[in-house]
Amino acid sequence: MILTDVVALIIVYLYVAVIFVIAERVLNTRPEVSRKFLHIMVGNMIFAMPFFSDPWVMILFLTLPITVVLFFLTEYSPIKIKNSVTESGHALGLFFYAGIWTVLIAVFSNRLWIVALAIVPMVYGDGFAALIGQKFGKFKYYIFGGEKSLEGSLTMFVITTVMSVFVWMIFTSIGYPMPKFNIVYIIAISAVATVCEALSYGGIDNLTVPAITSILYYLVAIS
Repeated sequence: MILTDVVALIIVYLYVAVIFVIAERVLNTRPEVSRKFLHIMVGNMIFAMPFFSDPWVMILFLTLPITVVLFFLTEYSPIKIKNSVTESGHALGLFFYAGIWTVLIAVFSNRLWIVALAIVPMVYGDGFAALIGQKFGKFKYYIFGGEKSLEGSLTMFVITTVMSVFVWMIFTSIGYPMPKFNIVYIIAISAVATVCEALSYGGIDNLTVPAITSILYYLVAIS
């Protein structure tokens, strides 16, 4: 691990700490907003990935430790820890949220842009979809016992598409090796991610959406 990795880790940890403080002290009266605020803002770590000299530094000192800690907050933990999470599936969803980062970085360590674009629908798409759907969703539909709204699903598709383009532009601008930009691929994969999220329930979308999205972008990369 070189100095730049140490600096990057320090910056990321400080950023996450600030985000948690804001969520706890400023948004604590609105737990759902606070949860989605964390969900979205922590996801901004994708922009730090290209600055690590070795992706395994992120795994060993960031995503894996967080995943392990979050596992001990789930009902499946062999050690029972008092947990303030009350929403069903929330703790397990957080475990999936951190775990998929670890898996994707390990699998696509030479193509971190795939990791970033696979995380986008989980972080931004799903995050904003929940907020918009809960506040403005009037046209409800139900799949596998989960309640969704057309407004939320449309928000996920639009936000995922826009943020995917933005992430692609950022990675390209800093010189990270990228395939040729193709908006059709982005729109199509964003649509698949939206359908996948609609079919998932109970926090499992934090696994299924990034997994399927990463596979699709990998297929684009090798085509």
